[in-house]
Amino acid sequence: MDLTYELFCGKFRSLTGIDLASYKQGQMERRILAFISRTGTGGYLPLLKSMEHDSAKMKEFLDYMTINVSEFFRNPEKFDELRTRIFPAILATTRHPRIWSAGCAGGAEPYSMAIILDEIAPDARPEILATDIDATVLERARTGWFPPNETRNISEPRLSRHFTAERNGLVVSPKISGRVTFKKHNLLEDPYPVDCDLIVCRNVVIYFADGAKDRVYRGFWASLKTGGVLFVGGTETIFRSTEMGFALESAFMYKKVPTRATRIA
Repeated sequence: MDLTYELFCGKFRSLTGIDLASYKQGQMERRILAFISRTGTGGYLPLLKSMEHDSAKMKEFLDYMTINVSEFFRNPEKFDELRTRIFPAILATTRHPRIWSAGCAGGAEPYSMAIILDEIAPDARPEILATDIDATVLERARTGWFPPNETRNISEPRLSRHFTAERNGLVVSPKISGRVTFKKHNLLEDPYPVDCDLIVCRNVVIYFADGAKDRVYRGFWASLKTGGVLFVGGTETIFRSTEMGFALESAFMYKKVPTRATRIA
């Protein structure tokens, strides 16, 4: 007899620490069943047993389940806003900004921010932490190599200044890559960094169930400095953002404001 979806999620969490039950069930269940059909695994229980004894099967499953979209300066107008408004405001208060790119995929997003900071404040010492749950994609991100489809929004001056051609793609310069630290991180399980000036988490939380979304957004609020900014995806809205302690800064950007308890303190 095969496992139910709920039992599979529980056993998978015991095996990997990843809580699939915190993702939208219908969407997640369809992806798992598609993987089972594609690989001819036969069901939840055979899949679980194969992953317990075969690390390659586990890696294949995790690579399939993780949605990794990576592109430099994705939504260029929002990166222009970072360059002209958000970063200058942060740099007016600190020359050592702390930035967290959560769900960074192949690394194009944190590298994009490192390029902008190098252009507008070459003397600053930004600390850019880039995290993702997928160890495989992080390995590629650390190499700094990107295929042509992920670099199409990079201007010619930036290409010549920050990249070199290699293996039918582009490699980011050591000066830029040296400003980014990559680390594996599970948004639903691991501790969050603190005192962030900016958190960028786009098109990640949208896949979570409502309870998990709430926990993640409250975690982001706690991670930000007062006045810090959370930058979310174009299809994401933080419901009850005011109740959580966010004020809308601009489209898809929320600023941390003090809660009543913080003001009293």
